[in-house]
Amino acid sequence: MTLETLSPRAAAERSLHNERMTHADFNLAPFTIAWEVTRACAYACVHCRADAMHTPDPNELTTEESLRLIDRLAEFGSPILIFTGGDPMMRKDLHELIAYAAQKGLRCSLTPTATALPTTARLEKVRDAGIRRIALSLDAPRPEIHDNFRQVKGSWQRTMDILHRAQSIGVSVQVNTTVAKHNVDILDEMVPFLQEVGAVQWSLFFLVPTGRAQAENMISPEQHERVFNWLYDLSKTAPFDIKATAAPMYRRVAIERKRAEQGGGKPVTFQGAGFQYADGLNRPTRGVNDGNGFLFISHIGEIQPSGFLPITAGNVRTDDVVEVYRHSQLFTDLRDPNKLKGRCGICEYRDVCGGQRGRAYGVTGDYLESDPACLYIPKVNQRPEGL
Repeated sequence: MTLETLSPRAAAERSLHNERMTHADFNLAPFTIAWEVTRACAYACVHCRADAMHTPDPNELTTEESLRLIDRLAEFGSPILIFTGGDPMMRKDLHELIAYAAQKGLRCSLTPTATALPTTARLEKVRDAGIRRIALSLDAPRPEIHDNFRQVKGSWQRTMDILHRAQSIGVSVQVNTTVAKHNVDILDEMVPFLQEVGAVQWSLFFLVPTGRAQAENMISPEQHERVFNWLYDLSKTAPFDIKATAAPMYRRVAIERKRAEQGGGKPVTFQGAGFQYADGLNRPTRGVNDGNGFLFISHIGEIQPSGFLPITAGNVRTDDVVEVYRHSQLFTDLRDPNKLKGRCGICEYRDVCGGQRGRAYGVTGDYLESDPACLYIPKVNQRPEGL
């Protein structure tokens, strides 16, 4: 299959679509797609969402199937496409897939595992293929804590080396940190390391009990609230963007803090409260959540709301991913705040937050139930000013 380039007319139409998507109709298209191109990985992280294996699954999507999938994903416009895993660099045709996706107008990023595979030469190759950003996991400011969490001795230093390597060849660098009991009290010590590698974004993944991750490793609702307030303060001075992943409750905290600072004056928007989005990715002004602006494709083609909500609505081998995202019961339920239950269902912030659906499912078995990590008590029937 040959690579295709966008015609001037198609490029103009895509640009218009992207402008509309910045203001985000998530009923039509996701803003972010995570594609688990393989489940193979040399690591055995204690929290692994994917429950990764050391060798590739023989049933993972073939090259031809993957190229056809990219064709369909391009129908959404130009969402961010994250090549993830497992370890995506264990996929032999990775560079071909990245190049094809980039040619189709998708904005590609990569989340490699900190092994010997991301050499400078290989990083240059994925950069030239079209990767805009590389994200690596750094879970603690000290090697012994990170290495124990990742179950690989030396992984902390290797991660730092790869981040420096990527920065040196001009690739935008993002640091991902899983927030759990092992590091919640030392997150502030991470900041100098983010600055050292020139990270453009710090994405904090608040633990969701799925895969190998266990609910007993989650931090308490009170700890979530404390971290959210600390992140809001940090957002005012940090030289990098801050993103609270799997924690839409941060949006509520940021809006409330901003409103308090303004003395209850002009309306506060999600975009203007505690979020720095200067990374050139045209982020939407509303929050992304499982199945609501976010789409996940598994290594065998399962279509799911996210990697943290492993419920399958179809398979790209037999179903059209565009139709599934737009019209399947699972995805439309997740985009309908009136379907939410418990405190999330009556919360005045349900449109900008909605709770983390994967965590609700992991703890209660119902993806529409309240997020157990949130301590907020809704003011029933009282919408906050500006929302």
